[in-house]
Amino acid sequence: MSIHSSLTKTVRHGLRLHVLATCIALAAGAQAQNIRIGVLATLDGPLALLGQDSMRGAELAVDEFNGQIGTRKIELVKESSNAKPDVAVAKAKKLIEQDKVDFMIGPLSGSEGLAVKEYAKTVPAKTFINGTSAAQELTLRDPAPNMFRFTGDGAQWQAGLGTYVYDVKKYKRVVLVSEDYSFPYSQVAGFAAEFCAKGGKIVEKFWVPLGTKDFSSVIAKIPSGIDAIYIIVSGADAVNFLTQYQQSGGKLPLIGGTPTVDRNVLSTKGGFRKTAIGVVTAGPLSEGNDDPQWVSLVKAYQKKFPDGLGSPSFGALTYYVNMKAALTALATVKGDMNDDQKQFRAALQATVVDTPMGRVSLDANRQGIVDNFISEVAENADGALHLKLVARAKGINQTLGVPRDVFLARGPASRDNPSCP
Repeated sequence: MSIHSSLTKTVRHGLRLHVLATCIALAAGAQAQNIRIGVLATLDGPLALLGQDSMRGAELAVDEFNGQIGTRKIELVKESSNAKPDVAVAKAKKLIEQDKVDFMIGPLSGSEGLAVKEYAKTVPAKTFINGTSAAQELTLRDPAPNMFRFTGDGAQWQAGLGTYVYDVKKYKRVVLVSEDYSFPYSQVAGFAAEFCAKGGKIVEKFWVPLGTKDFSSVIAKIPSGIDAIYIIVSGADAVNFLTQYQQSGGKLPLIGGTPTVDRNVLSTKGGFRKTAIGVVTAGPLSEGNDDPQWVSLVKAYQKKFPDGLGSPSFGALTYYVNMKAALTALATVKGDMNDDQKQFRAALQATVVDTPMGRVSLDANRQGIVDNFISEVAENADGALHLKLVARAKGINQTLGVPRDVFLARGPASRDNPSCP
């Protein structure tokens, strides 16, 4: 054999080994590629505090999986909206189309969710899992087949409240003061389904824009002859209303929507706190819940976020639950996001997840069937405010136990539906 021939064989053999090594390295690299998850929340605007806490909840869920699925590390790509639907869609597009995330958790606000739902329909190979957005129509009518919500909608989060205030508190006639967008419409629908069926009346409705600072004109118009004010405002708006109602000398009992006396409101300092004591509210959590998972989540939250709110808000809880469900399903398929994520979405649909708010499963529209908690704001010995659990409604579906065709015939929740005059 010639020296030239021997060298040629040696070079070819070396090339084969190099190509083989390169393929093995590329395969290993692909296997170890990070799972990129987009997380969209309101880090600007009137719901900024709730958005910040929502991000904390998502991180807590990732921690429970030790930051990885199999050998693949989890990478969170965070984006901020400001509770405006067009901004939420723009940021969702950025996460999906520019940042190339595998799937997305979010958004936070009700109207944001409705807008992102329509965007989700245009990218069917990507998966969207809700954050906190609780508008009914996100999943009730014309849902996106690639969008999932493992938490309740606004109506589900009022389950049990109408019955409690009518039967226990003896409130028969109330006035509504509410922010004017899709989430509060859902809350009113859920409250009225029980309260009005028992004979209660919503005497008058006052709708205000999200971000309202001055409630004085609304407070001045509240009529006499009512038993309580049903107030659905969020974050800074809630602090403004409670402060101004206290300053006006208002004495009527208050019924709060889910965000009205949430943890981020109760953690705020000010004279309004006296007005908050005794407010009856309902939602996906109660700080008086003795479920071991809730107790454990609170401890993990306090350890990881000593500068947080002291206890998870409902925003932190909902992002935690939705992220935990997503990672549970992803572990089931061993991190496989191929085939346009069809296996992943099938696993999501089948996922039943144990959470601090009970066991959650999905209906045919990919909507959570959940427990709900009725609470009263109480004061600790040290003066801190907390949500004291007074009742729990179990296994609440999206039609509130009503046959689906009957429920849909009532029409979408809106300013005027239901009326409950």
